[in-house]
Amino acid sequence: MDDRLYFRQLLAGRDVATTDPLARQMVNFVYLIGDRETSEAVVVDPAYDIPGICDVLDADGMHLTGALVTHYHPDHVGGSMMGYGIQGVAELLAHRPVPIHVQEPESAGVQKVTGASASDLVEHRSGDVVTVGDIPIELIHTPGHTPGSQCFLVDGHLVSGDTLFLEGCGRTDLPGGDARELYYSLTQRLSKVPDDAVLFPGHQYSVAPSAPMGETRRMNFVFRPSSVEQWMAMFGAQ
Repeated sequence: MDDRLYFRQLLAGRDVATTDPLARQMVNFVYLIGDRETSEAVVVDPAYDIPGICDVLDADGMHLTGALVTHYHPDHVGGSMMGYGIQGVAELLAHRPVPIHVQEPESAGVQKVTGASASDLVEHRSGDVVTVGDIPIELIHTPGHTPGSQCFLVDGHLVSGDTLFLEGCGRTDLPGGDARELYYSLTQRLSKVPDDAVLFPGHQYSVAPSAPMGETRRMNFVFRPSSVEQWMAMFGAQ
């Protein structure tokens, strides 16, 4: 499937939104996933520069058929943050209206932050599969950073949003955060992801933009606690 899989990692502030100082500060990744044979693609976490993202798809000869949202924070879906307005889902729906795929517990948050209506969203549960062309993308519900955070597993690629970074993990001290749930997401809900899968996070918080899951599990300090009690002692107040 590697030859058929279309997969691009775009860094906001470098590959798109090149003149946006907030994008350069936040170092968000946007992902494009699709089927080269059918030319269909989805965008993961469309933010900062919707025309620029669409230009990349057009240059690659791909047709946008949907968007996948890891969670509702404005740096991933657009909206207002720190007094700044960020392009995102609202602009995407105006520019190229496509279904927006979210986990059901995240639906209200996405609507509130982006102004999207319930009819714009497709609500999912963990284990659901979104197919792009003939490429299946598994949706894994990973609460903790937010109640409806989700990761996407496609052909040995794990797109993790803010659930897991190469170094560290998402904060749990923001509204809807839950440190205990994040522990279970990292150690149980993502346990199905094999060590040879490659982790693609929601931000470039480390030098490398991606790393094998096995390496991440060995090197990332968030995997050091051996029990939820140890985890809560270390990360419960983060």
